[in-house]
Amino acid sequence: MTTILIKESFNLKDSQCTLISESPKAIEAAKTSIRRNRFELELYIRANPKYLYTLTPIPVPEKPLVAKIMAEAAKKADVGPMAAVAGAIADLAIMDMKQTGCRVAVVENGGEIMADSDRPIDVAVIAGEEALSRRFGFRLTEFPIAVATSSGRFSHALSFGDAEAATVFANSATLADAAATAVGNVVKGEDAKASIQAGIEQGLSIEKIQGVMIIYKGQVGTGGKIPQIIKIAQSH
Repeated sequence: MTTILIKESFNLKDSQCTLISESPKAIEAAKTSIRRNRFELELYIRANPKYLYTLTPIPVPEKPLVAKIMAEAAKKADVGPMAAVAGAIADLAIMDMKQTGCRVAVVENGGEIMADSDRPIDVAVIAGEEALSRRFGFRLTEFPIAVATSSGRFSHALSFGDAEAATVFANSATLADAAATAVGNVVKGEDAKASIQAGIEQGLSIEKIQGVMIIYKGQVGTGGKIPQIIKIAQSH
């Protein structure tokens, strides 16, 4: 007997999330987690404004946990801690969901995905208005797994590159989020092939990054271990 999954949208300020689980209790745990961790991060930033603006790593604070894991990931990827905010919120929400005993826990936060599941989960790649956007995605079968995408073309997140999509896979959404920013920053220039290669090398040089996929100037490159690529049916 297949368990029916609950899929719920949850928005809080600029955290626009999709929560998936078989358990209503886990969905509520995710909402509580997102509220708490956003609040703790806002308080921390108020007292430490540099944390919000810096584009380079800063000393790792002991607490709150959300600020700590963001700073740790930023250090590994050599970016500012806010590059990891969506991933960190997702990671901590998954942690709280799993404590309820649920079998499926998926959080998508502004395009960054963290999943821990006892069954395959399909996710689409979103690259704004690009031709490939929402036409393909990944079948996630090994968990836990995070999928984070940075774009110099359509995202509200800061990127110094021009990639349509720089997608990174890891076991941590915080790290994947920070690494996707680092990868996206180097994908620019006329030579698409060389830019994609530079981005892949940048991503795989970061400790614990499993795989990288880059879309740039209509070309696609992959490196490392990435999940099965699937075609996404277009809804009309």
